[in-house]
Amino acid sequence: MQKYLLRRLLISIPVFFAITAIIFALIEIAPGDITDYFIRPELNMTDEAEEAIRARFGLDQPPVVRYFNWMLNVFQGDLGYRFTNGQPVAATINQRLSATVLLAGTALAIGAVIGVSLGIFTALRQYSLWDFSLTSLSFLGISIPSFVAGIIFLYVFSIQLGWFPSGGMRPVDQEPTLLTTIRHLVLPACVLSLAPIANFMRYTRFAMLEVIRADYVRTARGKGMTERRITWGHSFPNALLPVITLLGLSLPTLVVGAVFTETIFSWPGMGTLYLEAVNGRDVPLLMGMNLVIALVVLTANLLTDLAYALADPRIRYD
Repeated sequence: MQKYLLRRLLISIPVFFAITAIIFALIEIAPGDITDYFIRPELNMTDEAEEAIRARFGLDQPPVVRYFNWMLNVFQGDLGYRFTNGQPVAATINQRLSATVLLAGTALAIGAVIGVSLGIFTALRQYSLWDFSLTSLSFLGISIPSFVAGIIFLYVFSIQLGWFPSGGMRPVDQEPTLLTTIRHLVLPACVLSLAPIANFMRYTRFAMLEVIRADYVRTARGKGMTERRITWGHSFPNALLPVITLLGLSLPTLVVGAVFTETIFSWPGMGTLYLEAVNGRDVPLLMGMNLVIALVVLTANLLTDLAYALADPRIRYD
């Protein structure tokens, strides 16, 4: 296991560099730069003034030089300063990261618990009305965009029914408590969990259908074991590998979905900050946020592979 862990860490190093280089290149070829944020049509800014702004932020240097300078600063623990307001990038990300972790973690937990439970439920009732109905709903959950679901949930449960707040993370007219935070969290977390619920349900269903037809399940049933013991003691543990894989692959999807969900519900997390950075052409902030996202995804993939050995004793990386 230690050799495998070391090998994966060494492989992750060039992957990390490749991710940062690709992201920097995509930002570089995108139209516009920070001067578009400061230029106003009524100011009639000259070309010399625009070049002075680019020189002030180091944009007059070649892209390769700027990329390597950024990487050198990263190795020193410095993510730089924002172009738009001069605040440290690391401090800005730190302020927003906890809100996104809370939202994405809650959505992932809801998706895993409900999705896996429904997957087992439908697998044990294959071709029943429940199976057809829930499978159809899962396709709807995968197909509907998060911003459409967010608008629907906001209109129905906040505007029409008034059950939950329409946005924000905490109330503005009173001290925040655990209960008020949960009330603000329910709607965005439910919207963000729709796709994970559908995916976990489908993967669990397919995995369980393969396992429950295995010979050792027939043998256990022939020995007189109860269906509950067969399901949770034999079938489900052997159907965990696809679920674990999906668990690690769900993080990038949640990050993308959080951009729209946080914007709709005014959730002060990384999603809204990302849109702010894109609109302001704030390259240091964009690179810093993508750096954090890349590290989270690489770590999640590594933990997923290591979890295989815990879920299936037959897997030994040594």
